[in-house]
Amino acid sequence: MRLRTVTGEAIRSLGASMSTTVAATLTVLIGMFVLGLTIALGTWVLSWSDHAKRQLLDKVYFCTAGAQSCKRDVTPKQVERVRLWLAKDERVKSFTFISSKEALEQMRRRYPDLVANLTYNPLPPAFEVVPTKAEYTDDIKRALLTAGRGGTKLAGIESIKDGGEKSRRVIKVGSIIEAVFLVGLVVLLVASTLLIANTIRLSIFARRREIEVMKLVGATNWFVRGPFMIEGLICGLIGSVAAVLLLVIGKELVLPSLPQVSSTPDVRAMAFELTALTILGAGLLLGALGSALTLHRFLRV
Repeated sequence: MRLRTVTGEAIRSLGASMSTTVAATLTVLIGMFVLGLTIALGTWVLSWSDHAKRQLLDKVYFCTAGAQSCKRDVTPKQVERVRLWLAKDERVKSFTFISSKEALEQMRRRYPDLVANLTYNPLPPAFEVVPTKAEYTDDIKRALLTAGRGGTKLAGIESIKDGGEKSRRVIKVGSIIEAVFLVGLVVLLVASTLLIANTIRLSIFARRREIEVMKLVGATNWFVRGPFMIEGLICGLIGSVAAVLLLVIGKELVLPSLPQVSSTPDVRAMAFELTALTILGAGLLLGALGSALTLHRFLRV
């Protein structure tokens, strides 16, 4: 019975103060729409950052007779020693051996013009080493270069390439993107809460006398707060649903004209269904929270 009374009072109040109801709903709509865009764009950029990091690897090139720093070709025993070292290192996620013949075939597929007139195979055998984290590429390189006798590189290794400055730049940019996304999300949620609270405050301020009378006749804080929180929930729900509908329309109209967004299969934003649920939950929470925070000062009678 009490819940029905509180809900009925909330619905009556929404109709009686239509202007502030519309203002609060529009505020939620704008805030949740921007939140949805932030989540979609932010998660896509984070996914792209992870994709770029996954491309980082170490290439361990073995000696060939033609290499300047090598006197002879690498032996199978030396290759096996490097393989065992990589298998034991926890920083190594996976590694693949590429023979000289396989390396030449790859070059022919990727850059046929460069290898069209070759009279011999200049490409050395190598291990392509994928780290568990992109940040480990430099650590693995340094460890291999000091894992041999007297702190030298393992026998048979001619050189190791880890991407150098490009790898470090990708890692740095990825870290900056993650930090900016998290800070932006927090700032947006705080700003949305304050905007919704200020909008709802207009409605509460217009009814402050009513609140004072209810308190003087013995109404509890929760009995007074209930209708306003339900009002906030209703405004939050309507605004969030409208924001989701706008995002659906935008998704259908804009994404087809941006094929590059979906050109890489493993680079994608958070699933739209999950984004929609996040928006609905955030709208309901911010609507109720905005009402509760704003009403707090008026309950001190």
